[in-house]
Amino acid sequence: MCDRFATTGFNANMMTYLTQELNMPLAPASNTLTNFSGTASLTPLIGALMADSFAGRFWTITFGSIIYELGLISITLSAILPSLRPPPCPTQQNCQEASSLQLSVLYVSLLLTSLGSGGIRPCVVTFAADQFDMKKSTLASQKWNFFNWYYFCMGMATLIASTVVVYIQDDVGWSWGFGIPAIAMALSILAFIFGSVLYVKLKPGGSPFTRLAQVIASAFKKRKQLVPEDSKLLYQNRELDAAISVNGTLLHTHQFKWFDKAAIIREGEATNSNPPNLWRLATVHRVEELKSIIRMLPIWSAGILLVTASSHQQSFTIQQARTMDRHLSHSFQIPPASLSIFGTITMLTGLVLYERLFVPLARRFTKNPSGITCLQRMGIGFTINIFTTLVSSFVEIKRKDVAAHHNLLDDPKAIVPISVFWLVPQFCIHGVAEVFISVGHLEFLYDQSPESMRSSAAALYWVAISIGNYIGTLMVTLVHKYTGKEHNWLPDRNLNRGRLEYYYLLVSGIQVINLIYYVLCAWYYTYKPLEEAISKEEEEEDVDHHEIPFKRLDVTNGFGDHVELARNDHQTV
Repeated sequence: MCDRFATTGFNANMMTYLTQELNMPLAPASNTLTNFSGTASLTPLIGALMADSFAGRFWTITFGSIIYELGLISITLSAILPSLRPPPCPTQQNCQEASSLQLSVLYVSLLLTSLGSGGIRPCVVTFAADQFDMKKSTLASQKWNFFNWYYFCMGMATLIASTVVVYIQDDVGWSWGFGIPAIAMALSILAFIFGSVLYVKLKPGGSPFTRLAQVIASAFKKRKQLVPEDSKLLYQNRELDAAISVNGTLLHTHQFKWFDKAAIIREGEATNSNPPNLWRLATVHRVEELKSIIRMLPIWSAGILLVTASSHQQSFTIQQARTMDRHLSHSFQIPPASLSIFGTITMLTGLVLYERLFVPLARRFTKNPSGITCLQRMGIGFTINIFTTLVSSFVEIKRKDVAAHHNLLDDPKAIVPISVFWLVPQFCIHGVAEVFISVGHLEFLYDQSPESMRSSAAALYWVAISIGNYIGTLMVTLVHKYTGKEHNWLPDRNLNRGRLEYYYLLVSGIQVINLIYYVLCAWYYTYKPLEEAISKEEEEEDVDHHEIPFKRLDVTNGFGDHVELARNDHQTV
């Protein structure tokens, strides 16, 4: 929570810092933030590889947090030292922009925080889930969902930062506004390290990308071989796979059968005395790891355009809010960046209502412990989010109509006599969508990924955000470049003469196309089949009854999306 508090405090009002303190134009400032967000969401792939391969999640989080703290210290120094900022420009006309040196300090800070995020983001949620018994057999008796409450705690931290820190940045000063998140981050590092003796720490199972490459290489070498009809003739070695299948072995599936060639046993390849050359022979479990990732990719990719749709919404909304009446009283105004609290509050309230009301009600009809599947949950979120940008477009039309009525279109610093609360509905709708999309996406990636690749799967969540932000940058750049100078949709300074509503309508259309694509992908998705390892007590009971000591989790019923895995205190038979 301290980490999320620091991250939100650092990012929430950065648009204001770039445009008001560093005097950057609107489009370059917005693109700087989306590029930074894209980079910060791409580095988790590196952190996940480290965590799953050799470092483990605990040490990856620790080192990533320290690097992130260095970035926070750097940006705090730039806010303290006047020489690292250009002269103030209260009129926002003919401003002197930040010099190359001043921008280099900013970019170094952003780079350090991006690298630090790479160690934190893919590992925190999976490391936290490692502390709980997440196996299927205990799910039905749970009265709560880990991912819902994880996201709830992150939302609480976001809410505090969006109010307290943003207010300090706007009304006290940027040195304290950046300094407080830096202090919070330092405290989180100390708390995390001192609590290390309490944690369950699963050992890394080796490079997951190497295993995937081995399966592909082995299948390619045997491309002329015929796959046997009986899957039992394919190579299986539970002892070899023990480190990467602690909680259960993936069962053979008939999808992507070409990769089954990797598990065909040729003469002399597999003996009891020597382990096989994994670049020539792969086990069924390793083949199914690759298949699981391939099956997940279409669902994962649907999240990319969703991020693109909202990548610039926060920055543009802040600029809109600066032109609107933000007074709550005669002396107090809402900071523009604090408007996001309405989305956060909606999301927090929605998570509680979802957990306490929606799930029990839906469970009566679906017989699913989670109420609905994570794919259904994501689909609902995709649908709701379309209305976010539609409402944004209508509100911008209303704001400009009021500005035109009062002859304020040519004054970029004028306060249009329209309440800033017109912007609240779009944040609330987005908050409702978050309840369904983000939690469902995290749960899907954790649940359907091979257990030894969960950090890597969590990294996919951030990679989608990264690609979405980069596409958003490209889209804004093209819109800004090709919509002309006189009636540019996204002007540099005067938003009143822009056509921001057209941009929002364009984004809405993209989301409709993306929803159709997602529905098709979800319709044809097949959940992974798993033999879940059972405890010693259950094994003894099953042996007494002459039963096979494995529980096959059938994914054809309504429980398929919850093939939840156990912790490292269960043995694999």
